[in-house]
Amino acid sequence: MRITNHPILDDLTDRKKISIFFDGEKIEAFEGETIAAALFAAGIKVFRTTPVFHEPRGVYCNRGRCTDCIMKVNGKPNVRTCVTIVKEGMIIKSLYGLGDWGNAVE
Repeated sequence: MRITNHPILDDLTDRKKISIFFDGEKIEAFEGETIAAALFAAGIKVFRTTPVFHEPRGVYCNRGRCTDCIMKVNGKPNVRTCVTIVKEGMIIKSLYGLGDWGNAVE
């Protein structure tokens, strides 16, 4: 579900559609929206699993203050998706436990 017409915010129907990839699946997004908004609109509500109790987490504060929505984005773990704007071809992966920096790229 996505709000496309809003009395105060811009009209989403005028925005360019782009493609992002979530756990290998192609997702449609609108230029200028956050990763969390695009995933939520696609019906994806679980973004990560906690390291100790293995509980699902998703959007909670939606303003970058908590870490419930963190994911691996373009190889970089622990990215707050509620404040990160989508870009064409972005590769987003769920986190299971703590993010592994490994060979993280920007």
